[in-house]
Amino acid sequence: MSVIAAIEDDPDEVFPPYLYEAYRSTLARAPSQPLVDLIPTLSEITGPGPAVSAVTPQDADLTTNSGTGHPAIGERMIVTGRVLGSGGDAVGHTLVEVWQANAAGRYIHRDDQHHAPLDPNFLGIGRCLTDGNGWYRLLTIRPGPYPWRNHPNAWRPAHIHFSVFGPSIQSRLVTQMYFPGDPLHALDPIFNAIPSAAARSRLIAEYDHDITEEEWALGYRFDIVVDGPAATPFDNGHGL
Repeated sequence: MSVIAAIEDDPDEVFPPYLYEAYRSTLARAPSQPLVDLIPTLSEITGPGPAVSAVTPQDADLTTNSGTGHPAIGERMIVTGRVLGSGGDAVGHTLVEVWQANAAGRYIHRDDQHHAPLDPNFLGIGRCLTDGNGWYRLLTIRPGPYPWRNHPNAWRPAHIHFSVFGPSIQSRLVTQMYFPGDPLHALDPIFNAIPSAAARSRLIAEYDHDITEEEWALGYRFDIVVDGPAATPFDNGHGL
């Protein structure tokens, strides 16, 4: 997915509002007072050191990082892309973290009790660092859609949560990656909280046959732009 070519002049067309009535949780989460600017400290400017140094190559393979010795159940897929700045410059040595439901659409979480099986060999979390050219690469399984009780017969489209955090980013940036051709996109208030169709399209990964590995895993490309007019929509504010 290449998002650098897309141009958005108005941040209000890119980022979701704090309060979006169709997404019921925002009624309680949205701030009721004006936001306060905080002066970044040295830890925000130079971090996140300990989190970055603890990353291992095994963390990037969600199909085996459960430690059980058995692979996760589901459709294997490679997700890769670049973390980029506003001018297309690489954002290297940056922590990329992901979390997702399993192939049946269920999280390992005490609040997730819907009638889908848990996979004892799938934790649903992973992480890696971008290289000097901004590239990251993860191996995982395709998550399933799941019910979420926001409205009658509400189902979330298949998606993967992404967090980006590094020494050039003053605030952790959180977004979601979706899959092409999903009919649930049009029905999902979270996806549609993004004001413009152009910005919503930047959350949809692109199938890439060159990334796909024969008899092993399908490949998807998902670039993340952390600031500027072509920024990826984030859950928590207007980019950097």
